[in-house]
Amino acid sequence: MATQHTSSALPAPALSAAYPMAKPGYGKRAAPDQRPRMPHDFSLLPTRERYVAAFVDHLPDGAAMSVKQLAKQLPLYGQQAISSALTALSVAGHLRRVRCAVGAGDEMRWVFRTFWSRTAHDNEWWTTYLTTQNTKQAAAPESAPPPPWVPDEEPPPAPEDPGTEQGAESTAVPQQRPPVQAPDAETAPPAPNAAPDTPPRSEAGPSPAYLALARLGREDRRLPLSAGDCAALEPQAAEWLARGVSVDYLISALTAGLPTQVDSPLGFIRKRLTDKIPPRIPTADSASPGTPGPAPARRILIECTDCGRPGQPEALPDGLCRPCRTTHQPNTEQAPIDPTETADIEARMATLRDLLRTV
Repeated sequence: MATQHTSSALPAPALSAAYPMAKPGYGKRAAPDQRPRMPHDFSLLPTRERYVAAFVDHLPDGAAMSVKQLAKQLPLYGQQAISSALTALSVAGHLRRVRCAVGAGDEMRWVFRTFWSRTAHDNEWWTTYLTTQNTKQAAAPESAPPPPWVPDEEPPPAPEDPGTEQGAESTAVPQQRPPVQAPDAETAPPAPNAAPDTPPRSEAGPSPAYLALARLGREDRRLPLSAGDCAALEPQAAEWLARGVSVDYLISALTAGLPTQVDSPLGFIRKRLTDKIPPRIPTADSASPGTPGPAPARRILIECTDCGRPGQPEALPDGLCRPCRTTHQPNTEQAPIDPTETADIEARMATLRDLLRTV
């Protein structure tokens, strides 16, 4: 009797119309070169992975792909199981998590996307595809909205139209102004060095480095910093920004690959700011003549599906960094046994048997 294999041993739940969508620029992205949807898709995967893959495959582009949101829609598994399933799907060649740089100059920021393919692809295909995406974004940078911490600019006030306020009758009557008197000794304007009679200027707001540190607790609850902690770490964070990195890059570097528990957020962030500070790239003015300028920064970084550590596409095969690959794919191959070592072991065992007989 033939056994029919379905695409998922557990039927994936129907896609809810209220499934949350990610922010513009984030979320799921469908990769090209996918075969049409078939009843036997994902049949070679384990039960849990088939269940998660069948659900993700029906999500539209731009859908939220965080573990927390997927766990809310897939009640059979918790967040840890969903995270493990996504890691297995990355190793199987169905998805890659990446960080894409959008915008240019001071407006550049990093967005997080999950490229999904119904058809499994090998590492060479993913590397080529992400490199192509990198080239396209470098040639035509994508416009992105300003970061959420930048306040919206208020539109300039519209010029007042006296005709609309005073009516049709007042348009014929010119507005009377007080006559301008010639300045004399008593009403002479103040000297140039005198302070103008203007209201006091408001105190400057917090710096971008301070705001980035203040956001860490919202990005991850394991890194809550007080106002005093942010003020103490502000000079170190400002040094990162002075070396050309963006605020989003600083936050990503400080929150990637966190341990299960952070006992001292202040000491942990201070150590990361010291150990992971980026190199200082000389500007074109300070570079010596004839020296080629710095290479353009990569606009796409692949992210380890398990721990979130960023890297180049070719440096993270299967979408995993080297420590995570060692954890999830232990080396089960054993080296061939040397015949001389086998003979030596047998000789030692024979000697031990002889000693036991004589005792």
